[in-house]
Amino acid sequence: MAALTRIAEPLEYHRSFLKENCRPDGRELSEFRTTTLNIGAISTADGSALVKVGNTTVMCGIKVELTNPLVEAPGKGFIVPNVDLPPLCSSRFRPGPPGEQAQAASQFIADVIESSEVIQTEDLCIERGKLCWVLYCDMMCVDYDGNVLDACIIALLAALKNTKLPEVTINKDTGAPEVNLEKRKGLNIRKHPVGASFCVFDDSILIVDPTAEEEGLSTSHLTVVTDEKERLCVVHKPGGTPLSAEKLQECIGRATARQREIQKLVDKVIHSVKTAQ
Repeated sequence: MAALTRIAEPLEYHRSFLKENCRPDGRELSEFRTTTLNIGAISTADGSALVKVGNTTVMCGIKVELTNPLVEAPGKGFIVPNVDLPPLCSSRFRPGPPGEQAQAASQFIADVIESSEVIQTEDLCIERGKLCWVLYCDMMCVDYDGNVLDACIIALLAALKNTKLPEVTINKDTGAPEVNLEKRKGLNIRKHPVGASFCVFDDSILIVDPTAEEEGLSTSHLTVVTDEKERLCVVHKPGGTPLSAEKLQECIGRATARQREIQKLVDKVIHSVKTAQ
């Protein structure tokens, strides 16, 4: 009977759980799904990470290349993020050019990188006006079950912390760059942004870390990104019903707690990998 109700009246099915302050998967309203992390999973990348938030799975691979700085920004390098939501991760996505959700997710990640200052692009400059690094940060969703933005941020942060740049020197005689692949150093990670996403049901009931089904039934979405200093980096609300100041403050408070949880997880995994090497 419950299975039929879930198919025929999915919103009413969810409401029956929300009235009891729980959700169909057994979580409390403010409870995140289990989050796991693996780094260095792509041997051909300069840095990589695989993140699972519940069933939602995102892999991030980072490739570094040498390029010329822009004339208007001679002392800066580049960070180019891209989020891919292929058909293999969910039947809701179709083959072809990136859809609206993938494009919006890529722009969101770009905003997080810029506003959080996770890496300052000045750190990617090798020789002012002549040579710099560009970081291509590709995030691909392998399995989509909601809340892909949080998973992308975690995967990006972990992959950046896993990335090592080769040593580059400029030949004084020829002016050509010489790359030493045997000598590498890690990126200067200045901040640790982490996102927490929320959905609102019936304009009043707030839940965290929504599944794909919950996202589709909710009346509003919100993602809050904070760093380790509890600084608010990004508040992303793509339409929907407005949130009260009280609800927004509740989201920010939960996001700062989530930031601490995820940073501990990332640091623990990074430490275990370094210990094993």
